[in-house]
Amino acid sequence: MNSSLLLSLAITGGLVLAAIVAYNTWTLRRNEPKKAQPPDPSAPSAPSAFGAAGMDPLLDPILRQEPSLDGDLAGSAGASPLEGLDRGQDPHDHAIDPSDALRMPAPAHMAERRPGLDPLIDVIATLTMEGVVSGDAALAAFPPTRRAGSKPFAIEGLNDATLTWETPAPGQRYRSFQAGVQLANRMGALNEIEFSEFVMKTQAFADAINAAPDFPDMLQEVARARELDQFAGDHDAQLLFVLRARQAAWSPGYLLQNAARVGFVAGSMPGRLVLPASTPGMPPVLTLGYDTQAALADDPEQSAIRDISLSLDVPQVHRSEQAFARLRDVGAALAQAMDGVLCDQNGQPLPAMAMDPIAADLELLYDQLDARDLSAGSVLARRLFS
Repeated sequence: MNSSLLLSLAITGGLVLAAIVAYNTWTLRRNEPKKAQPPDPSAPSAPSAFGAAGMDPLLDPILRQEPSLDGDLAGSAGASPLEGLDRGQDPHDHAIDPSDALRMPAPAHMAERRPGLDPLIDVIATLTMEGVVSGDAALAAFPPTRRAGSKPFAIEGLNDATLTWETPAPGQRYRSFQAGVQLANRMGALNEIEFSEFVMKTQAFADAINAAPDFPDMLQEVARARELDQFAGDHDAQLLFVLRARQAAWSPGYLLQNAARVGFVAGSMPGRLVLPASTPGMPPVLTLGYDTQAALADDPEQSAIRDISLSLDVPQVHRSEQAFARLRDVGAALAQAMDGVLCDQNGQPLPAMAMDPIAADLELLYDQLDARDLSAGSVLARRLFS
């Protein structure tokens, strides 16, 4: 009798232990990061969310690479999805909601301005000479750095043959020069110290080529810089959404595989993917960011990613790219494919009804940039909002 009881207890204990082991194994498998699926050679290639078919570009870095010119905006902390950037600070350090400033009638779209120095956003000093100067001599006289404080500094020459302004080049001849410094950028407005550095660099260049510089009034230019910086601060907006895993985390391979299907390619830094613009060399339309340590892990497939960021640097991307519509589409597609939920920066889920007001504010923002001849994605906008 006792032996039968002991045997029953042993069997029951073994079954309970087996059940515990099975449950723990199931729990571990359920919670381990999702991994990329191996490609099925017999299955047709799935088209991207934007119409491109073929192999996953993220799995072939030679096939698709990030454009060399891009808006460097990795998503990080902030407030609402539509955020303004505080001038004079790093774009990731502070956020305010500029929606109250977006209240202007819609003007006609402005034509693109030429690259190079432009009086709209640059202080420009003219340098006159009696003769012509070779490009080699001009380059030899250039200052060692191309910045005055935190502002870009540039020198252009009027080509004697083509009569166009350009950066001096060897073998060319120039009949006149102009030097310029940018009035404002995301580091703030040009100040008196930076203006003085601009004057010193320009004067040294002028002395080296026997030219006479003509400088605008410092106080007027500094005042103009502050006004431009105020306008830019009121219209410097970025969008940042967070896609958060509902249950199981994602491995980097799983994330890359799903991101490639909606058009993302590898970025220039670990943990960064970009959705390229329709024009090669332009800043990316969208940026996807995830944990850098997971991207650099020795065994990435064991890394667990629980959330990713989807960001849009509004002034850097041309209106015709329909960037916000694509952000919504990408967010929805990734949320469905990866079992995630789209949230704001505070982790609050974003209902569909929250998207339309953001889209309306963006249209007004685009209109105001157009009216100032600083259309989103234009040469001048990319310089000002950098």
